[in-house]
Amino acid sequence: QVQVVESGGGLVQPGGSLRLSCAASKSVFGRNAMHWYRQAPGQQLELVASITRTDLIWYRGSVEGRFTISKDNAKNTVYLQMNDLKPEDTAIYYCNAIPEASWGQGTQVIVSS
Repeated sequence: QVQVVESGGGLVQPGGSLRLSCAASKSVFGRNAMHWYRQAPGQQLELVASITRTDLIWYRGSVEGRFTISKDNAKNTVYLQMNDLKPEDTAIYYCNAIPEASWGQGTQVIVSS
């Protein structure tokens, strides 16, 4: 059963922007929090941003001021607006919930000139 579907990744030059989307099932979207994670080649999965059911937000230090997490309750969708992208943002981006749901395929972001 597909619970989350990520989309919106692509190839972008340094300094560019992308908006990622995570369409979640209703049961997943209603959980305590939704997270965006990323995994760079050869690296561990890391938490990038979180938004709780009550709209409390957290960002990883390296993305704060550049990334914005938001959600559309009517669409059961969480977004990650990424601005001023850097090569070190290159990764596969995943979304998930707390409590954890089944993992999606992720969406690949490549930042390169």
